[in-house]
Amino acid sequence: MNMKKLTAMLCLGAIIAIAGQSAIAAEKKAAPKAETVDKAAATSTENSGDKAAAESAIAAAESARKKAASIDGEWRDTGKMIKKAQAALKAGDSAKAIKLAKKAENQGKLGYEQAQAQQTLKMPSYLKY
Repeated sequence: MNMKKLTAMLCLGAIIAIAGQSAIAAEKKAAPKAETVDKAAATSTENSGDKAAAESAIAAAESARKKAASIDGEWRDTGKMIKKAQAALKAGDSAKAIKLAKKAENQGKLGYEQAQAQQTLKMPSYLKY
């Protein structure tokens, strides 16, 4: 192939690629407008559901904390996490509230299990203080 044909083919390929990118860019610009309206409608319904889910998660965490505390098994940070979850929910961050509440609930459950296990623990007399 001679140099003129190769140059012409490369130029033509570049022109086609640029035209294709322009068409794709135009499609991308048009698509977000429709998606934004759909996302806004979905977000408003999700927020009410997220808020209810966060409140439920916080209630479950508080219940687990109280259960652990009933046998002196409450861990140090469980109550703090619940307060942070409540603050996050009040600030409108349901996802963070749910995450913190689930973590606090897990700590409540583990604290309860730990306290129960330690009640029946048989320690040798030389380890008791």
